[in-house]
Amino acid sequence: MRKNVYFISDAHLGSLAIPHRRMQERRLVRFLDSIKEKAAAVYLLGDMFDFWYEYKYVVPKGFTRFLGKLSELTDMGVEVHFFTGNHDIWAYGYLEEECGVTMHYQPLTTEIYGQVFYLAHGDGLGDNSGSFKLLRRMFHNRTCQTLFSAIHPRWGMQLGLDWAKHSRLKRADGKEPPYMGENKEFLVLWTKEYEQHHPNIDYYIYGHRHIELDLNLPRVEGHTPRMLILGDWITQFSYAVFDGEHLFLEEYVEGESRL
Repeated sequence: MRKNVYFISDAHLGSLAIPHRRMQERRLVRFLDSIKEKAAAVYLLGDMFDFWYEYKYVVPKGFTRFLGKLSELTDMGVEVHFFTGNHDIWAYGYLEEECGVTMHYQPLTTEIYGQVFYLAHGDGLGDNSGSFKLLRRMFHNRTCQTLFSAIHPRWGMQLGLDWAKHSRLKRADGKEPPYMGENKEFLVLWTKEYEQHHPNIDYYIYGHRHIELDLNLPRVEGHTPRMLILGDWITQFSYAVFDGEHLFLEEYVEGESRL
């Protein structure tokens, strides 16, 4: 009997802008615990932490329940794939060595049960904002990362957490803008363009936008690709699950996971 494959993103654990962050982490851990016997793999598609920066001998404090659950899953033989987002880029080996996860720093095209998936956090794909592009280049620049590492963790972590809090609170009600439609949503536009040159992909799955979206793309060479944006684990508690034949976008109801 095939086991399920799960996809989650955007928990932003540790965010100073989320008053219920301890409750939120516990809820995520309970969800992971509820699927551990049914899961072949779990794909975490970025921004699981609101700010994660690994120094040579120091990692962010907290998240013990979440990190422990990831370790339990990998010890059981469940594949856990961790994609860096724009809030948790700075992972340099700790999660692999201590938790047994497989790290992904770039989008991934992979086959799951005979279907081809394109998986990515979604930042940098089609967003033409000049300020965002500049910030992203700085975050990924090795020289900038080395300079930041020279800041004492006491100040470096506070700086990162404050930046992430400011980034969220400057939005209306601290939320991402709602779905803007196929002709304006940058991830949809980017995916349609990408699909023209990669007609073999069956499913595209992203995080980043904090909206739930399940969209059939225009038919290409005899098949209709499908695109999902996963929502978040701040207010929506949503995830996708693939059982080998069907892909579902679900919301976790406390105490149950239907699939």
